[in-house]
Amino acid sequence: MRVALKFAYDGRKTHGFARQPNVETIEGTLIDVLIKLKFISNPKTALFRAASRTDKGVSALGNVIAFNTDKKIQNIQKDCNNNLEHILVYGIKKVPSDFYPRYAKQRIYRYYLNKNDYEYNLLNSAASLFKGTYDFSNFARVESYKNPVRTIDDIDVYESEDFFVFDFFAQTYLWQQVRRMISAIEKVAKKKITNDQMYDALKYPGKTVDFGLARPEPLILRDVIYKFKFEYNECLENKKNEFEKTLIKEIKYLS
Repeated sequence: MRVALKFAYDGRKTHGFARQPNVETIEGTLIDVLIKLKFISNPKTALFRAASRTDKGVSALGNVIAFNTDKKIQNIQKDCNNNLEHILVYGIKKVPSDFYPRYAKQRIYRYYLNKNDYEYNLLNSAASLFKGTYDFSNFARVESYKNPVRTIDDIDVYESEDFFVFDFFAQTYLWQQVRRMISAIEKVAKKKITNDQMYDALKYPGKTVDFGLARPEPLILRDVIYKFKFEYNECLENKKNEFEKTLIKEIKYLS
């Protein structure tokens, strides 16, 4: 059978998501635990796949993996969580044999920007320019084999007690795209650049411009959405909510 797991993690505790030799990563840790518990023998034969590969320092509340297993899965969340640190598995779903988690309907990223006397209107107007379909070459680290054109479905900006919060909605993103968009938005808010300058960099990707890269720790992959719904354990969902509160509290004290 093929099974998908939804999980949260603290990205500050490892060297990123993608498996790497000789360092602890989220993907590597999940694979090691699944092998230890005999849910898979190795990731290749199990067709182990992940929805999103977040950078070092970036956390998640709703990433997804999928793999094939012959073992009964009624206790898989408990068994995994008993062997994991900084990672919480809280959702499960039996999926079709051809399910590939990267083919999601939508991904939601959230960035917590410390207020720093920014003006909401400046932040919101700058963010709104990114909505739509563009070549994001100037707002991402574009790998040579990837198409730099992406569509941002929507961006919500709102104010909390401690932050300006940005929610980005899109099916797919480029490497570092959200962090580079945030860095540009910050520069507009600091009046180091104008909306027109930022929009020109978006509209004319052939003219290379670099507006910098925002730090990774305030960025969280909030959810990856599919046509189906995951089955959630209420107790584990509550733990996920507490996990989120802890992340936000610690982000507040970043310099």
